[in-house]
Formats: sequence, structure tokens, C-alpha cells
Amino acid sequence: MKDGGTTAQSIHDTLKTAARRPYWRDTVGEQPLCPALDADTTCDLAIVGGGFTGLWTALEARRRLPDARIVLVEAGACGNAASGRNGGFCAPSISHGVGNAVKRWPAEADTLVAFGRANLDGFEADLAEFGMSVELERKGKVTVAEKPWQIKGLQAQAELYGRFGIKSELLTGDALRERFNSPVYSAGLYEPNYAVLNPGKMVAELRRVALARDVIIHENTAVTAVRDDAGGVELETPGGVIRAAQVVLATNAAPPLLKRLRSAAIPIFDYAIVTRPLDADELASIGWTGRHCIADCGNQFHYVRKTADNRILWGGYDAVYHYGSRRDEAFLTESESFDRLAGNFARALPSLSHVPVTHAWGGVIDTSARTTFFAGTAHAGRVAYAMGFTGQGVSATRFAALTMLDLLQGLETERTKLAMLRRPPFPFPPEPFRWLGIRMAQRGLAREDETGRRSAFNKMLDAFGVGFDS
Repeated sequence: MKDGGTTAQSIHDTLKTAARRPYWRDTVGEQPLCPALDADTTCDLAIVGGGFTGLWTALEARRRLPDARIVLVEAGACGNAASGRNGGFCAPSISHGVGNAVKRWPAEADTLVAFGRANLDGFEADLAEFGMSVELERKGKVTVAEKPWQIKGLQAQAELYGRFGIKSELLTGDALRERFNSPVYSAGLYEPNYAVLNPGKMVAELRRVALARDVIIHENTAVTAVRDDAGGVELETPGGVIRAAQVVLATNAAPPLLKRLRSAAIPIFDYAIVTRPLDADELASIGWTGRHCIADCGNQFHYVRKTADNRILWGGYDAVYHYGSRRDEAFLTESESFDRLAGNFARALPSLSHVPVTHAWGGVIDTSARTTFFAGTAHAGRVAYAMGFTGQGVSATRFAALTMLDLLQGLETERTKLAMLRRPPFPFPPEPFRWLGIRMAQRGLAREDETGRRSAFNKMLDAFGVGFDS
């Protein structure tokens, strides 16, 4: 998509004063930090990382090990990284969608699809059991298409969904306009089994429940090294050494602590803007009176949703990689992507081009070359890890937590037997080949959005089972 020109001018102007922080923080407020570690300590299980993955692991570990001493350490504040900066899309998938499962693991696609649906059911059940209020809305998603080849893609997706017994409905004309009325999109696919939530509240509630169940949390406690200890593992931090029988590494988009993982995922920056609350007439003008979420089906795609107070979150499109896998803090608040998002918003929803943006921020996605998370063990099975969620971590992190605990307990389960988890992803090459390869892949994807034709380079990556989707 291109910028919307003069129609986007008002929304562009508001970017200058928009808060450069996730909107979700405003819904939670300041959370008193747990004290940093200031002395050596011991535990049965140490968890490194206080985002979705680490906190889900803490809760499930407490279920399995009611008497264990569980210590979770976080380099900053829980949820301050990827978990608190995403759009809150909660997919019924652990494999980055049905199509990705069929393309990469056809022999176990049925299992992966079933796991994804069951995981979202289990996710919702856990929220109820733990009394977590996170603004979960399971009202479905509409994927919209602009170009003729994208419409054919939606038709193929509907057929694929039917093969796996997944309900969906193709939308055109009035049926589409009643769910999302935009001059840009001419077809859509509605799937009722999809959810969104407030990721800020999700982190806060996971943290609250973990503390209530005697999980010890130390924030502002960065782990700088992992090493073997007699019968266990040592974690080095500025405030002291943690000696643990077992360790879970849930650092995701942060630089990996294990050398073997440094080429397994790369940091991709993603951006979002949020408007002021819209009134009923404004929402009716775009046909969006339901609580479903929206995504378009381009390679460079947008994800769009309402917040609880009827703001519109408009995110995605750009997926920015910085040479050398840089993760500068400045990238979170300053980017040309904000202007592109505002322009694309105004182009798709011209009747709302006057609506101001109140928040604009970036986040980091831990992206694997196959677009799904992976898990494994190290240090003679005493350390488990999961990473590479590629933007699908809101729901898949729960499944990853269960898998890592299975691995640490030496259990052979349906989860641990998955080829998706047993086989490591294709490693990203060193620089400068990494940067050059990503640039070539992205240019090819952009051209495919415009022409419907896949580039020779991306076809080659397809043949090796490597992708650069988001």
C-alpha cells in the first residue's frame, strides 16, 4: 500500500504529539517492581524472562511442582519487551496458521491444527481458573483482500479450512461491508474462532497470579551467563549467583544466552498506532460494529483491532531488520513506519482520516526462518528453551511453556514428539549475508504484493523450507 496523500494529513500531524509508548500501559498503570536479586540464592527451577513464556512456565510449573522453590528473573520489568508491545492477537494456532503447518509439516498437520485449537481452549480455561481479567474477546477475525490473486488466496484458504473442519465464511459485497467497509478491500474471509486480548493486562495478571502462588520474582535482574554446576546450573547476575536444579530460558527476542541459538532467530521491529476512542457513528461509517479483528492478506500485512474502549489499533506492514541484529532502544520510538501506517490507515478508512493518533510504538519480534517457535534442551537436559514465535506468541507461549516443562521432566508427550519442535530451524547466515538475504526476500515479497508473482529468490527459499513472513 502507498500513503494516502492529502487525506492522511490530519492523522499524520497527530503523530507528532502521540505518546511513544504502548497504549496497553495506560490501561494497567504503574506496577510496583519486585526487588532485584541482591544475594546468591538456590532454587529447584529458575526461569529467565518475565514475558508471556516465562510467566506461563511459572504458573504451569507451580501446578506440577507444588512444593518447589521457583525463581523468575527479568532484566527489566515483566512484560516490558515483546509481551507488552504486541497487538494482542490470540490465534488458535501453534504453527503460524494452517497453511504453514501443511506446507512445512504435512505429515503432522492434522496434529498441529488440533493442538492449536485445543491450546486456545486451554488458554481461555486457564484465564477462568486463575481469575485473570485480560479483556479476552473470542469474536473471530476477518482477513481482507485487495488484489485478484489475494482473493484467490482467500478462496484457497477457505477450502483448506474446510479440509480440517474449521468454520469460515467468504465475504463479498454487502456481507463484507457489514463487517468492514473499506474502498480498498473487495473480499474477506471470516473465521469465528479467533481472539484478541489486552497484552498489558495479560502480563500483569500472569505476574499477579504467579506471585500469589509463591513464585519468587526478581525484576531488574539480568542474567549474564549460564554455566554448569555440580548437579545443576548456575546463572550469573549482577546481584548474585542463582544455583538451580533446572532452568528455563524464556528470553525470546533478547540476545540468546546459549551460543547455539544466536543464529536461530533474528530481531524484527514491528510498529503500531492507536487512535482516540471512536463513537458509534464513526464505527458504523466503516461497518465495523462487531468485536471481530481484521487483517489483510498481503505479505506486508496490517493487523487491525478495537480496544475495549473502541480505539482502533493499526499495526504491521513494515518488518524492519537492522544490520547486525541491532536492538537499539531508539528503534522502539522513532521510525518512518509510523508515517506509513498513518497513510495506509487513511487510504483504507478515508472517513476516519481525521481521527487523531494517541499512541505510537514499536516492538521486537523473535523471528525464526520457518515462522514458528522451536524448543529444546541444553546442559545435559537441565536447561530448556523456546523462542522464534514470529509474532504468534500471545497464545503459542502457553503451549511452549508446557513443552519445556515436559522436556525438563523427561516426559515423552504428544508435544515433545512433534517434528516441528524436534527439528531446529534453518540458521540465519552471518553478516553481511544475513542483511542482504533479508533485503532480497523483503523486496521480493513487496513485488509479489503488487504483481502476484513470487520472486525467484523467494522460490529458492521455499524449496529449502525457509521463509520470511511475519
